[in-house]
Amino acid sequence: MITMDKVLSISNLNIKLHTNCGTIHAVRGINLDIAKGEIHGIVGESGCGKTVSAKAILRLHNDLFTNYSGEIKYDSKSDILKMTNKELMNLRGKYISLIFQDPVQSLNPLLKIGGQITETIRAHSKLNSREAYIKAVSLMEDLGIHPAEERFNQFPFELSGGMLQRVMIAAAISSNPRLLVADEPTTALDVTMQAKILDLFKEIRGKTGMSILFITHNFGVVAEICDRVSVMYAGKIVESGNVKDIFRRPAHPYTKALIESIPKAKQTGKRMIAIPGSPPELSCEIKGCAFAPRCEYAEEKCFSESPREYKISDSHINLCHLKK
Repeated sequence: MITMDKVLSISNLNIKLHTNCGTIHAVRGINLDIAKGEIHGIVGESGCGKTVSAKAILRLHNDLFTNYSGEIKYDSKSDILKMTNKELMNLRGKYISLIFQDPVQSLNPLLKIGGQITETIRAHSKLNSREAYIKAVSLMEDLGIHPAEERFNQFPFELSGGMLQRVMIAAAISSNPRLLVADEPTTALDVTMQAKILDLFKEIRGKTGMSILFITHNFGVVAEICDRVSVMYAGKIVESGNVKDIFRRPAHPYTKALIESIPKAKQTGKRMIAIPGSPPELSCEIKGCAFAPRCEYAEEKCFSESPREYKISDSHINLCHLKK
């Protein structure tokens, strides 16, 4: 059940990453609300700022090389960007959890998977080792990691990619967080396992009412799992709305191009549709609309004036000079 209450609200978030090659303007003033109980997707090409935004929600960037501005408010109260290290440690895992794209790199190869799940459980609860074990095994069984007691004592290299992703999900939801951030959790999996993992996320939301921020580059995945979606390009959210509205009436040229590039069964034997050109370098200042050089509808002002956000409806927002 989706409500209008917000579990997370991002306002005018800007993120600059300082590297040896200069400053990267990775996120350029995004606004995003995640409602309680919804699955909200962020979709866009690689390098558009999806993962940087996800990590910012838990302040996982190195503060020495990162500049934040704007607000990230959890539960309409605390600004995460102003939290102390102690407050952040209490927030991470207990109230907001993050699943990374590659479970092989996220799990410790030298520790048994059960111990890695129980470590997370005990970090955010007062359960003893026996109670944590019982909870971990029960959680593993619920998530299809069978036989759980045997899998508990296995090392990561003994499990398949799909099973490892289930282990990551088990650890992430073990403390019943209110928001689960999933950063392209199905990208490295085959199509059959992708479908099972997507069903698993929907089942988790159905049972717990947990909000999920699902990050992907695949609009097909968005159609399958999400209630609302925000389309991201060059560090900005260019369109946001209900999934049905976005698919039926996409307003931004970039959104239209992404949807048109989805492979279709009837296109067998035909050349796949691709978006011409490449995204801009985020180390350079961008004048006008970042998508203008690749846009077939671009006009002169698109290259010089930054478009303003406008409402198509109460639930559908677009960032484009083209208003139709």
